[in-house]
Parts: sequence; C-alpha cells; structure tokens
Amino acid sequence: MADYLQLMKLRLSALVVFSAGIGFILGSNGTVEWSKFFMLLLGGLLVTGSANAFNQVIERELDKLMDRTSGRPLPDGRISVNEGIAVAIISGLVGSLILTIFLNGASGLLGIIATILYAAVYTPMKRMTPFAVFVGAFPGAIPPLLGWVAATGTLATPGLVLFGIQFIWQFPHFWSIAWVLDDDYKKAGFSLLPSIQGRDKASAFQVLIYSFSLIPAGLLPYVFGMTGTTGVALIALAGMVITFLAFKLYMKLDIPSARRVMFGSFIYLPVVLIALLIDKS
Repeated sequence: MADYLQLMKLRLSALVVFSAGIGFILGSNGTVEWSKFFMLLLGGLLVTGSANAFNQVIERELDKLMDRTSGRPLPDGRISVNEGIAVAIISGLVGSLILTIFLNGASGLLGIIATILYAAVYTPMKRMTPFAVFVGAFPGAIPPLLGWVAATGTLATPGLVLFGIQFIWQFPHFWSIAWVLDDDYKKAGFSLLPSIQGRDKASAFQVLIYSFSLIPAGLLPYVFGMTGTTGVALIALAGMVITFLAFKLYMKLDIPSARRVMFGSFIYLPVVLIALLIDKS
C-alpha cells in the first residue's frame, strides 16, 4: 500500500487537491455542501494520483537514471508495470466517475482533460523541449478551476482568475526546482530550464519575469470582486516576496538562491488561497 501511495505521489496530490478544495469553497457562495466537498477531495485525489501513476509508468526507465527517482516503486521493481498501469487506470476512472456523479459532468471532464494533458502530452514532451513546462502548466492550473466548476457548474470569471494565478505561479515554481535538480535531470535527458544553456542569466531572467507577473495577476481577485483590501494586500505581499527571491537568483545564479525561490513558491500558493478564503467578498 505504501508503494501504491508513492506511485500516486500522495503528498503532491494533496497539495493539488487543497487548491481544488479552496476553489470549491470560494465558488460555494457562503453555503458549502460538505458532502460534495469531500467527494471533490476524493475524486480529485484519485484523478491526480492517476496522472502521477501514468507519469511514473511512462518514465520508469528514465527514473532509474536519476538519484531522486531511482528508489521509486517501478524503477526499484517493487511494483510491476502491469500493476502501475492498473492503478493508474482504475484510480483515473473511479475519480472521474466520482466527480461526474456526485458533482457535475464539467468537473469530471476537467479532471479527464488534466490527466490526459499531464500524462500523454507533458510527460513525453519533457525530453524534447523546455516548452513542455508551458504545456504542463495547463493541467497544473486546472485544480482551483475544477473546484470552482464543481461548486457552480460554470466557467465563470472568478474560476478563470484562480486558473490564471496558478498557471503563472508554476513557472517560477517548476523552474526553481529544475535549477536545483538540473544535474540530475540531465542524466535522464531532461533539459527543463528555459535557456538551452541551463543555469544562466537567461533562465534566471525568465524566473524573475514570471515571478514579477504574479504581482499584477494577484490584483485580479480584487478587480473582479473576489476579495477585499486585506486579501489583496496579502497576495501582493506574497508576490513581492517571491519576486525578491527571484531577483536574488538573477543576481547570484546559484543553487541556494534557486532553493529559496522553490521553498518560497511552496508557501506562495497556500498563502494566496488562504488570503482569498479569509477575506472573501
């Protein structure tokens, strides 16, 4: 069971489901149907776990080459390929059915789209082009939109704002991880930093630009009446902090600075979502 949970990347899936849950609460307009909320968490966890399992099945031989991933269940031989495929298919189907039956068809469809984009498009692209990060940002930004759609049944502007913020956030988040792990990624043929030269000024500049873009993007919830002055102030402050960390990376071009951006990005998203929750208009 522990190996199956590792195959589905339970901790990463939990963060994804957290943003979907906040999207659901924000879309519930003050009246949260908790039974549906828990069905969203369960369905979202299974769908996300399915995408992660497919990813590990596809990359099992490449995972053997990297220190970070060589101990995963598939490359280590603790789970067979057929088991991995079965877990991915069953969890994906059950998760999509839960979203469709207990919430609505639109949320089930978004879950399926996210899984296909992540497993069938983003995963194979990672060895071909750094553009894969842009493609991967789409399924990565779907969870809060999925939560909003699960609550409202509509693709309204607030849900798209949540999608937009999480979409932009993924670039400094993932590129800082790629900076820290660049040597390990290269063992498997992954070149995921935006510059073909890897850890250089061009890559750091891209991290800085997208980090800075979080500041104006963070104002959108206030513009569209999703939060008040306290919420937008917290979001703007979080954006300025991540931008400052990205600027330090641009100046130093070192791994410790990239690691600070990485940890800052881990904190940024929960801060933004909680700010929207506590100062909901």
